[in-house]
Amino acid sequence: MRQAVLLVIALVFGSLAYGQKNRPGLPLMIAQASDKVVLDGVLNESTWQKADVAKNFFLNYPVDSLPPTFQSEARLAYDDHFLYVSFVCYDDAKPNIMQSLRRDVDWDLNDNIGIFLDSYNDYTNGFYFTITPFGVQSEGIISGGGQDDDSFNGSWDNKWYSEVKRSPDKWVAELAIPLKSFRYNHNSREWNVTFLRQDLKHNQVSSWIATPIQFIPASFAYSGKLVFENLPPHAGANVSLIPYLASVSQQDIENNRPIASTGNVGLDAKVAISPSLNLDLTVNPDFSNVEVDQQVINLTRFEFQFPERRQFFLENSDLFSTPGFPDTRPFFSRRVGLVLDSTGSARQVPIQYGARVSGKIGKDWRIGVLNMRTAEKASIGLPSQMYSMAIVQKQIFSRSNIDFFIVDKQSLGVGTYDRTKRYAPGLVRDVINGTDTTKRLNLYNRVVGFDFNLITKSNRWNGDIYYHHSLDDFSTNNNFSTGAFVGYNTRHFNAFVANNAVGKNYNAETGFVPALAIYPGYLSGFGRVEGRLYPKNSPIAVMGPGAEVNYTFIPGGKLTDRTYSVDYVFNFLNTSFLAASATHIFQLLPEEFNPLFPRGGIPYVTGKQFEWTEFELNYNSNTRKVFNFSAQVSGGQFYSGTRLTAGGTLNYRYQPYGSLGVTINYNELHLGQPYGSADFLLIRPRLDLTLSTKLFLTAVYQYNTRFESYNFNARLQWRFKPASDIFLVYNHTDNRLPTDARANDQALVLKFTYWLNL
Repeated sequence: MRQAVLLVIALVFGSLAYGQKNRPGLPLMIAQASDKVVLDGVLNESTWQKADVAKNFFLNYPVDSLPPTFQSEARLAYDDHFLYVSFVCYDDAKPNIMQSLRRDVDWDLNDNIGIFLDSYNDYTNGFYFTITPFGVQSEGIISGGGQDDDSFNGSWDNKWYSEVKRSPDKWVAELAIPLKSFRYNHNSREWNVTFLRQDLKHNQVSSWIATPIQFIPASFAYSGKLVFENLPPHAGANVSLIPYLASVSQQDIENNRPIASTGNVGLDAKVAISPSLNLDLTVNPDFSNVEVDQQVINLTRFEFQFPERRQFFLENSDLFSTPGFPDTRPFFSRRVGLVLDSTGSARQVPIQYGARVSGKIGKDWRIGVLNMRTAEKASIGLPSQMYSMAIVQKQIFSRSNIDFFIVDKQSLGVGTYDRTKRYAPGLVRDVINGTDTTKRLNLYNRVVGFDFNLITKSNRWNGDIYYHHSLDDFSTNNNFSTGAFVGYNTRHFNAFVANNAVGKNYNAETGFVPALAIYPGYLSGFGRVEGRLYPKNSPIAVMGPGAEVNYTFIPGGKLTDRTYSVDYVFNFLNTSFLAASATHIFQLLPEEFNPLFPRGGIPYVTGKQFEWTEFELNYNSNTRKVFNFSAQVSGGQFYSGTRLTAGGTLNYRYQPYGSLGVTINYNELHLGQPYGSADFLLIRPRLDLTLSTKLFLTAVYQYNTRFESYNFNARLQWRFKPASDIFLVYNHTDNRLPTDARANDQALVLKFTYWLNL
């Protein structure tokens, strides 16, 4: 009854206020702090009493025509060292929803509010800092103007301070963000800014600048103007040293070797060349504390792309990682210091040192320069490698840009390469000398190119045109990769179409082009259209149909892949989700393929042709419940037989101290004679325990029957100071297949990191 009354009040108020939405470009004045700001969750300082107020938030979801049930307010101030932010979040007495007290929580699964800041004033790149009612911090970087979910990277970590105070009718947060913690244009009195609140317990998303429901409300296309009374202060000398000490005890059980204990020391450094240009340095980096990859059962013919989580690669990562399409990237940072074994798992290759300069120079220019060297790892047949990339980007029009780049990989100290192990794409090739065939290392590999990225001021149109060319000591022709993409987005309709072509000799060893491992060059395209409906007086917030087509041709014009699919999606007001789809697939195999690898079975021969139809159903339950789940089932034909896939995740939340979940994926394959049958099971229990906002325990066990692989990783983290940690990490890997990935080892790591500002 109470919710119905509140909804009626909101409707009445919304009809009166509809024409008074906060529009893009709305100014918010920021003044220098007039007294000392004490972080206590009480806004009694004179600074806050006089500050301009960002108020009258508007809903973005589940509707975009009303104000939220509970309003929010934001205020800003600054001094020579800090940017201060305060939030007042009006609320009711119902418990707030919190997955855990672990830092860097999932935005969409927790109540929170945050500032989204384009401190370069370019509508393209920026930073965000969010806080929950329990004081849990999250921060990240924004690229591409925040136009889609991929624009937000929460793995970036930095130092800042906060305090929250809760009361029955509101919660108040105060943030102090060091000016040295992020990059900004100190020659401009205007930055772009917006504030975004996720009120999950009422399933409402609201922002300071009213944003249509089809767009992300943290997009800089829908931001206000933060106006300084004077030029922002120069942060001054800004050098951060982040040394680490690590003790490692490791045992190779597979080869019956005793426990070996070693010590390790290394250093990261951040040097602000200017407030908007940063130099990152690393010497003997250690990534033992980085969360392990989640294994997948990949039944496709292509490599699976895992995300980058290593801190050194994250700031301004869009400069290095966005040229090309997602499946034609000339630079993929996980190629540096990581190699794949036959299970698809990443194995570390020691990085000796690295340097990276990235950021803004002038009003419309960004640059990025990277250089890293890895050590030789004879056990897997890898020589020492030097990786480099340089890119310059020029902003044009209001939010678009064009970039030019070069990627270079150099193999050091090796000539003829006679080892048979091969982990990196294109690393070794057969070279015919007279009548003899020998394996030779690709001594160098380079890719040069340009990209034009289109983002219109309204966010309605976006696109990409690129041309890349590779250079190596194996080939001189058909070394190109090129493509074009255009997308259109409105309230009720979304469409995009793209085409790209890759020459048979194009080689991006430091990139991610998985199809080249299958095709001798190719021409591919894809397109999708979506409709959106917003039912009234319904438990459904938004729903709609979609249709998609994908195709691939190899040289000579032969069609090898074609996929048609249709789907329908329902997003419910209670946060649950339902989707159903049907997909028709055609494949002509350009090389032999065994879907059962490595569990036996006879591979399909090159040139064999298949056509089949699959059906899929996905459901996510109400994420606000302490017990929630997701479920997925798909099935139908599969090559010469049938496949049934079932799985999902069960999760129980003990608020706010953590959660216990288990993910299961089961595949039953029957390919008929003589190709065989197999059952693949992947099970992943996960414990996330947060004893406080500074002490976290994560434990993950992964069992994969496809590769007879067992992995257990436990990580205890104590953040004793902002951005300074002590980690205790235990990892046990057991791969039992008779392949080059066979291993059985365990390691215990004690690691100390300290963030020191000079």
